Amino acid sequence: MATNRDQITFYDIPDKDGHAWSLNPWKTRFALNYKRLPYHTEWTEYPDIAPTLRPHLPPAAPEPSTSAYTIPTIKFPDGTYVMDSKEIAQALEERYPSPQYPSLHLDSPVLAKLEPLVNPGLLGKVVGIFVPGVAKRVLAPASADYFIKTREEAFGMKLDELEKTQGGVGVYTDKIAGQLREVTSLLNETKDKGPFFEGDKVTYADFVWVGFLILMRKADEEGFEKLLEATGDREAHVRLLDGVKPWADDSI
Repeated sequence: MATNRDQITFYDIPDKDGHAWSLNPWKTRFALNYKRLPYHTEWTEYPDIAPTLRPHLPPAAPEPSTSAYTIPTIKFPDGTYVMDSKEIAQALEERYPSPQYPSLHLDSPVLAKLEPLVNPGLLGKVVGIFVPGVAKRVLAPASADYFIKTREEAFGMKLDELEKTQGGVGVYTDKIAGQLREVTSLLNETKDKGPFFEGDKVTYADFVWVGFLILMRKADEEGFEKLLEATGDREAHVRLLDGVKPWADDSI
């Protein structure tokens, strides 16, 4: 069995029960699991992210910005650190290429269409749902206090006000239904061949979209069914969630 020294170290943020929840780290976790790479998780609460990563990486934005040091980050066995989910995916493809390791198909035309739909597209419109939801229902106290303080500073208002003015299930039906249906259209182009965006072929695009669904389900469990309904084809997204279950292990 590989020791921690021989494994990839994966920095992720735990929820209050010690599980994965966030969109970008889920992309990386799915990729690591799909490629069957030996790794272990270093669960890192929000206030500890910058102190943990600062000795090893230059900031991605001027400090004290919350974008200076972010999760996901990984450390390869040779000591190299990589921050940002897309850069991590590219590094994994370069270091662990096909055919020895399954490809993430980062050149997929579906991925090129999906990524901007998710971020900044959908994420920018559901901040009034997931940001207060993460603070109230997802994070442990150590992270929640930090998250609330920094997000209230970023939005210039209390999170209750953010939720009141930009939240509610009406966001799904009134503000983002069109974009959700665009995702559904991409997903259903090959539905006769399999549950994934490219039919029976798993790609990174699947992990991007499922990461978004997991985030929203965690942050807004009561309203999540409304999101699925607003996609125009609830079952297509449920099939995808079921399809990626073999790589959804967050106990490592």
